[in-house]
Amino acid sequence: MQPQTRSQGESVVRQRPRLGSRTRNIGDVYDAKYAVDLATTTVDENVFLFVPNLIGYLRVILAGVSLYYMPARPLLCTIIYGISCLLDAVDGQAARALGQSSKFGAVLDMVTDRCTTACLLCFLAIKYSQYPLMVIALQFLLALDFASHYIHMYSSLVTGSSSHKKITQDISKILWLYYNNKATLFTFCFCNELFFVALYLNAFIDTPITKHTSITWPQLLAGLNFPIMLGKQIINCVQFWKASKILVGIDLIERQQARAAALKALTEETAVVVD
Repeated sequence: MQPQTRSQGESVVRQRPRLGSRTRNIGDVYDAKYAVDLATTTVDENVFLFVPNLIGYLRVILAGVSLYYMPARPLLCTIIYGISCLLDAVDGQAARALGQSSKFGAVLDMVTDRCTTACLLCFLAIKYSQYPLMVIALQFLLALDFASHYIHMYSSLVTGSSSHKKITQDISKILWLYYNNKATLFTFCFCNELFFVALYLNAFIDTPITKHTSITWPQLLAGLNFPIMLGKQIINCVQFWKASKILVGIDLIERQQARAAALKALTEETAVVVD
């Protein structure tokens, strides 16, 4: 099938339906080869160099530096890791303010979040290896974080959503409140990371807050953020379950359509034989 073309300002965008695509609107499906060529040859607008994406690259670099210092320099590691996490809020604001929102930037942001958290959880599993149940819990949280976000992103793509954050109340009120309120989203993400950072610092700091207690300030910080961290994991579970139901629903629709097409073909074939 030949690619379709349409004018868009001074540029021309070629589109064609992909075999097996679940997207109903042909205008939402782009020719992958043409997209690669366009990204390679376009010089007047480089999405890779958008300000929000430059901030994203800086986040990746800072995360890598924090991992380097993680085994032996806890305070320096925490400061650098914290800056990387806080920049997560800055790149989104920059994208909206400059009109530089992009699909690449959204994926870069999510991948950076998932990978930095995963690296921290892996380090915690090693640091607390003397507690087998804790290691299992950390491994479960790592798997849940990756799985819930991957399946959610995939279900958003196959339903034609322009962003994984665009959730309506009829799908899930919990996810709608989580993704559509910036303060809620920031609070859950920030406190979730703060809980794991507190566990990290707890492995190095054993000095009590006061002489009258044995609690250290990392333990206090972890305790204060534990309820929100737990809430974040519940949201991940809801996200995984809702995305699973969306994909199963699409499978059922396609199977129904396939049976209807097969029945129609059989009916037409029978009619030809009878004639």
